[in-house]
Amino acid sequence: MGCEIIDLSLSISPVGPEHDQPKIKYTDHKKGAFLLGLAGLLYKKESLLKRLFLWLIGKYRIKTDEWPDGMALAFEDVRMDTHAGTHLDAPWHFGPTSEGKRAKTIDEIPLEWCFSDGVILDMREKEPGSLISPLDIENALQKIGYQIKPYDIVLIMTGADKYSKEKRYLTDYPALSQEAVFWLIDKGIKIIGIDSVGFDRGWGMMFSDYIKTRDKSSLWPAHFAGRKREYCHIEKMANINKIPKPYGFKVACFPVKVERGSAGWCRAVAILDENRE
Repeated sequence: MGCEIIDLSLSISPVGPEHDQPKIKYTDHKKGAFLLGLAGLLYKKESLLKRLFLWLIGKYRIKTDEWPDGMALAFEDVRMDTHAGTHLDAPWHFGPTSEGKRAKTIDEIPLEWCFSDGVILDMREKEPGSLISPLDIENALQKIGYQIKPYDIVLIMTGADKYSKEKRYLTDYPALSQEAVFWLIDKGIKIIGIDSVGFDRGWGMMFSDYIKTRDKSSLWPAHFAGRKREYCHIEKMANINKIPKPYGFKVACFPVKVERGSAGWCRAVAILDENRE
């Protein structure tokens, strides 16, 4: 195909330390044969009573052994919020307005924002619970010799995805300061991604700071930056370390189109052109 595609997404899983853990009910092929065999009860040509009678005598029933190999279709029932797994947060998540206008919901995000050149900023040396500053970003860019341009998709690598199934995933990561978010937006950035559970520090840390100081600015400062300046961010990314170079690749992160949604699940990927240096 002439390109390499690297998966930057976590799986939607019923196992893990998510704040609102997804619930998945799995139906295998054999159980699917039984359930699909009940479809005759939904056949609207007859009254419910008659349909039930015809099903009981086998006329409106597909028996299990009538399916190929005694199996039909597998399917899943998934219950979760739009912020589970790898997802793109829309400006609407941050507040009802952004830059003085009604904030965009996830189904209103321009698709051109979601496919662009990517650049990795390595923040793995930052202490868990610390804040990433504009100076940290400048130093990371200087280290790789890159100058950010408008509509780049910036990927913040913390390494937290390596323990995404452990409780410490909820706390042990550096977070973006509001000033760092503004710094990137001022460069023309519309989407910033991170491989940790969130853009801001863990809830416990923020709450503790607020109780001590009653300073409201300690609560979700990176998120609330989106009320003043329009941007989106991707949370719970993965495998950023598998991208072999800090720039010179594309990122695709198209969100599921949830009507009026504050976020949408996305299968974020990095695309490397094998024909380019």
